[in-house]
Amino acid sequence: MGRAFVYVILGGGVSAGYAALEFTKKGVSHGELCIISEEPVAPYERPALSKGFLLPEAPARLPAFHTCVGANEERLTPKWYKEHGIELILGTRVKSADVRRKTLLTAAGETISYKFLIIATGARALRLEEFGVTGSDAENVCYLRDVADATRLVDVMQTSIGGNAVVIGGGYIGMECAASLVINKINVSMVFPEPHCMGRLFTPKIASYYEDFYKSKGVNFVKGTVLSSFVFDPEGKVTGVNLKDGSYLPADLVVVGIGIRPNTALFEGQLTLEKGGIKVNSRLQTSNNSVYAVGDVASFPVKIFGEIRRLEHVDAARKSARHAVSAIMEPEKTSEFDYLPFFYSRVFSLSWQFYGDNLGEAIYFGDFSGTSFGAYWVHKGHLVGSFLEGGSKEEYEAIAKVTRLKPEIEDLSELERQGLGFVLALSEKPPVLPVMEVGSSTSTLVLEKPMYPWHAAAGVVVAASIAAFAYWYGRRRRRW
Repeated sequence: MGRAFVYVILGGGVSAGYAALEFTKKGVSHGELCIISEEPVAPYERPALSKGFLLPEAPARLPAFHTCVGANEERLTPKWYKEHGIELILGTRVKSADVRRKTLLTAAGETISYKFLIIATGARALRLEEFGVTGSDAENVCYLRDVADATRLVDVMQTSIGGNAVVIGGGYIGMECAASLVINKINVSMVFPEPHCMGRLFTPKIASYYEDFYKSKGVNFVKGTVLSSFVFDPEGKVTGVNLKDGSYLPADLVVVGIGIRPNTALFEGQLTLEKGGIKVNSRLQTSNNSVYAVGDVASFPVKIFGEIRRLEHVDAARKSARHAVSAIMEPEKTSEFDYLPFFYSRVFSLSWQFYGDNLGEAIYFGDFSGTSFGAYWVHKGHLVGSFLEGGSKEEYEAIAKVTRLKPEIEDLSELERQGLGFVLALSEKPPVLPVMEVGSSTSTLVLEKPMYPWHAAAGVVVAASIAAFAYWYGRRRRRW
């Protein structure tokens, strides 16, 4: 018993939806493509789970946030997949894969074969048991990775209004869930071992702004310690948490957001792994040329920094999925995947965006006592990262554009003085063109030397053309 497809997407998260849409744009035929997902629903925009889904009023619910509404494109409902001849194999777990034979075996015993496979298995939430803490299967201890998790969290929140919630973890999930809990009128304490929130991305100065804002909303931060055990009532419900520093916090609800681990198990020993994910090349192709990997599970070359990285963010999931499909369907037209790392968040009235890398020295600008501020990161004399809170669409576009250029920075104090104006000015004006001379047998021509490779190529062509013309013109004059 089995089925055969030309293209198979394994995984039903954000990447799957964007890949499916790209396949239709590239002309996939009816019956050639299928998506296999453990979840019982069609692919959806996962960021909604920690934002709109948790709101007490007018919460987001499917089908409203099926992909690809997050990128202002079509909403791919189950009806859309049917109309486009794409098979959705939902509620199905794949228990083994054989990349040499190009087959997948489901838990139900069905064999599904493919010509090309896109691995979009994403990642799973790390559980407390992996750190030696038991009890996270209690009814009021919640994780957040899929719609089922989010639905369960909402149910527990509704019975905890006016009560106490403990959020374990100070990263993305912790910060966004904490904001949603506050909006639902639940008292929140956040517990994490780092000295400040968002430790992988924020500097202490940036983190202090958000921590102060959260404190103004009633959030209590307990830093530099971790959960050691739960306290239960006779029915097995958590009533509090004991921390490693000896303190105790009452809890009607516990939300755990301590990181994720890529779902690579099916392919270990078959595909090359690196940095916790499946290693791919600049076309998102794995060590097997019929298999591609995208999203959280993929470790890919970040061209701007010249190294392999695995990025956990929806923007990378969307863009890598599209690129992989293009590389499969139109290989001769598809260039290298040139991705600029991008992260963002929207909580309360706050909204920030970050581009590039937080490596080197941080240069701050703006009003940290107000609503708009930011930072640049300068490494080895070049701007490599930019952060902005409270920016406009045009300002966010400017920091993205300039960060990709990695401009040389000679004076850090001047960069600080110019602040946001630096990227706004640089993003609007054409590249500076230093002067160079191009000589010929009969003339010398002054040209401008472009800063960027594409201008350089154009300059060489123009110079050669003019030199040739000068040579021809001189010869002709001699004949006269």
